[in-house]
Amino acid sequence: MSKGSIGLSEELNAYLIEMGAREPEVLGQLREETAVMPQAGMQIAVEQGAFLAMLVKLLDARKLLEVGTFTGYSSTAMALALPADGRIVCCDVSKEFTDIARRTWAAAGVEDRVELRLAPALETLDALLSGGAAGTFDLAFIDADKTNYAGYVEGCLRLVRSGGVIAIDNVLWSGRVIDAAETDEDTQAIRDLNAALARDERVDIVMVPIADGVTLLRVR
Repeated sequence: MSKGSIGLSEELNAYLIEMGAREPEVLGQLREETAVMPQAGMQIAVEQGAFLAMLVKLLDARKLLEVGTFTGYSSTAMALALPADGRIVCCDVSKEFTDIARRTWAAAGVEDRVELRLAPALETLDALLSGGAAGTFDLAFIDADKTNYAGYVEGCLRLVRSGGVIAIDNVLWSGRVIDAAETDEDTQAIRDLNAALARDERVDIVMVPIADGVTLLRVR
């Protein structure tokens, strides 16, 4: 929902990007291509891509999971941070959007690191669990339809290893989570999830005010 980090002026956000986010050329091109689309607000912010890439490197991650791929900015940022033998499983339902992602993965030279599964993400998570993938992922990133966030988190909690991290996007929802007048399903789903995770003893938690708010869960 946010093209920059929430609460920052346009000028300060531009400074943040210039000084603190090294955007690869291929991602800059993707950002420009996506910006003209009606759904452009679904793309993550530049600094968020750099943040996710840093998480991959800090965790020395080899196996990633993404729920919600859109045109591929986040998956490409993370795939570029993986070692050559690393892999990312991407879950999405849109061939139209992920066709752009496929082109970007190829342009970035990471298409061999990406496995795209076009199906409802809850089905894909169940299939991964049935296939014996429980506890094998190092990092998961969730950025898809908000009403299913709780289900995505539950699936990822089973798929991500102890000590691994789950990153959840849009947890501040442009500030609507604290506006009692906002009662739509998406806002309420995020609000309910935030409240549940705040007291979930299965994880360590920190909510980071980057982009539209990112919650990091460390699986215990």
